[in-house]
Amino acid sequence: MELLVHVTRYTTNKTSANLMGCSPSTDISKLAISSKPESKKSKMNITVIGASAGIGLETVKRGLNRNHSITTLSRSEIDIVDKKSLKVILGDATNKADLLKSIQNADALIITLGTGKNMKATTLFSDFAKLIVEIHRENKIDIPFIFVTGFGAGESKYYVPWIVKMFLKYLLKDVYADKTIMEEIVTNTDMNWTVVRPGRLLDKELTEKYRIENKLFKGINIGGINRADVADFLIKQAEKHTEFKKYIAISEK
Repeated sequence: MELLVHVTRYTTNKTSANLMGCSPSTDISKLAISSKPESKKSKMNITVIGASAGIGLETVKRGLNRNHSITTLSRSEIDIVDKKSLKVILGDATNKADLLKSIQNADALIITLGTGKNMKATTLFSDFAKLIVEIHRENKIDIPFIFVTGFGAGESKYYVPWIVKMFLKYLLKDVYADKTIMEEIVTNTDMNWTVVRPGRLLDKELTEKYRIENKLFKGINIGGINRADVADFLIKQAEKHTEFKKYIAISEK
């Protein structure tokens, strides 16, 4: 059961600024991974898994906007014009060689996997979780691992509005079941994990004004949230990992 100890209300201030083949024989012992990010003001190497659309793509944009070097792993190309600080790896997040290649020299790892409009049963999330835990166990990676699932995964399913509960029950039951398994797998390790559970995702402009809760309670009222604002939170957690080993619900103010 998720035991969360306090509530945080989070508002940020606006800033002034509005990948190569790899064979299955990758030598794990030579995998170069940073031990810890230096500071929130330093340029970081951030890897985004599942970056071609939605929150993932917004996270790439936000990371580049905040002057970081971004490496992406996705099946599709990244639709960004300025790729100066962007390294794109086309591959499979459940393929060990592809995943190892994408996290070399990473200061933080952000996982924004999704199934798009596909609501069929999947093992994408749990398969990825098993693989990243295996890689972590073999390499002892001491960086933030930030996983995006959704409000309705895990214990949070008991705190969604009834209409969302019906939607999850009849349309997204299998997808959220696998997201829950991913949460269970990674949170039962010694990884530096954070699980982020956004509310209903919206396509609006970045506001940097949103609310986070790290405790589930009656009347929590997690509603809509801009994908761009979720991305803002993810990048800022990569810069300064304050919500260590917590489940974070995120919503508009």
